[in-house]
Amino acid sequence: MDIKTQLIESKKDAMKSGDKLRNLTVSMALAAVKQVEVDKRVALDDTAVAALIQKEIKNRREAIEEAKKANRPDLIENNEAEIKVLEVFLPQAMPAAELHALVQAAIEETGASTAADMGKVMKVVMPKVAGRAPSAMISAAVKEMLAK
Repeated sequence: MDIKTQLIESKKDAMKSGDKLRNLTVSMALAAVKQVEVDKRVALDDTAVAALIQKEIKNRREAIEEAKKANRPDLIENNEAEIKVLEVFLPQAMPAAELHALVQAAIEETGASTAADMGKVMKVVMPKVAGRAPSAMISAAVKEMLAK
């Protein structure tokens, strides 16, 4: 079952069980997916939907940081709960060793040797990772491997 279908089914289940938090969170994620589909006039695949969910999680983590500055524990708790709901729909996280192996293979494939070649390596690695690791983690791994 693809991620979008999982989101739709989860929304139905949340509505039936009366789980307002899950219903609202999944509805926002589905709205983001629908907005991109309408804007681009295409149906999104699992990779694109996973990327949107990661973006939603990132937004909530930023909101948590702002809520900490504003001393708002209620907002922190709500955003953390929403993150937990959204993380269920992401593919299993890629182990660091597997990511390093992919980066090393991409470096060898592209012949990259300096940090200036980072873009070439990222172009090769990103499609292979397919939403299983955050972009920041991937770029950090590429920087680390190119610095050696």
